[in-house]
Amino acid sequence: MKRLLFYVTVVAAMCICLGLAAMATFAHAESFSTSAQAAVVMEQSSQRVLFEKNSDMHLPMASTTKIVTALTVLEHARLDEVVCIPKEAVGVEGSSIYLREGEHLTVRELLLGLMLRSGNDSAVALALHVGGSVEAFADLMNETARKVGCKDSNFVNPHGLHAPDHYTSAHDLALLTCTALNNADFREIVSTKTAKISNEGMSYDRILVNKNKLLNSYLGADGVKTGYTKKAGRCFVGSATRNGMQVVVVVLNCGPMFEETASLLNEAFDAYRLETAVPQNKICAVRRNGKKETYFCCPDRIAYPLKAGEQLTVEIDEQALTIKVLLNGNVVSQRNLEPTN
Repeated sequence: MKRLLFYVTVVAAMCICLGLAAMATFAHAESFSTSAQAAVVMEQSSQRVLFEKNSDMHLPMASTTKIVTALTVLEHARLDEVVCIPKEAVGVEGSSIYLREGEHLTVRELLLGLMLRSGNDSAVALALHVGGSVEAFADLMNETARKVGCKDSNFVNPHGLHAPDHYTSAHDLALLTCTALNNADFREIVSTKTAKISNEGMSYDRILVNKNKLLNSYLGADGVKTGYTKKAGRCFVGSATRNGMQVVVVVLNCGPMFEETASLLNEAFDAYRLETAVPQNKICAVRRNGKKETYFCCPDRIAYPLKAGEQLTVEIDEQALTIKVLLNGNVVSQRNLEPTN
């Protein structure tokens, strides 16, 4: 049978028309500012940088390290795995959930202790469970960072206690956080305000209260992690979701970290809206073989944060079976089209 293929490149100017009313809601002069030594504001799904300050500077990041620890654990372990606490995880310097040698907790319970109370003992217990040693687990952390696209990070421990070769950048930490927030278990844990976990051998459970004050004070707050050492200063990675847009803020060495994160989130939500360029499962191409037709769609919704006056264009290449979304001539997203039948 003679095969007839349509090789047509379709350039569809699917412009996002904001409309006067919509423009009025965020026709806002941006005034992002922070006293942080380094900072990044990033939209989670697209990883578009909305604001940055010294974003590639190598800096210590204290317990915000535990974002990478949690992501690495979730990549290599199940939540229901049971961990027998080794003596190496007992009495670790700094924040603690006061683990005792020989008691048993699940990976999920240790992750709650890690992310809510910043337990350095939880960090070591998880590192030894997953990696066999702190050094081997740090190698896994660096592998995770490389996969995400980090270029300015190096991890040597799972808790963030100061070490000369332990550093990241605000941009890398934002990338890692945006990636971690794609994991439903991570999202659930970091948005938890209080939790009850086991306390083997005792007559009462451990009660964990999240150190992230924004969860109780900022509308839409849903993460992520605090941090502090004398060398790193006060560090914070915060996130919030409004009108379907999730924004991640990283501030490193920032005294008023909660207040300034809230201000940066406000600026982002005032200045940007998440606009859909391509709806999920939109039919974008067709190929014919005789009488048979095969339709190809974009399997994922493609959305991008826009400020007033910006618009997206969409290019569909039926020969290559790809779809591109462009802003000001630059490709901001690209997907392969998939058959629907």
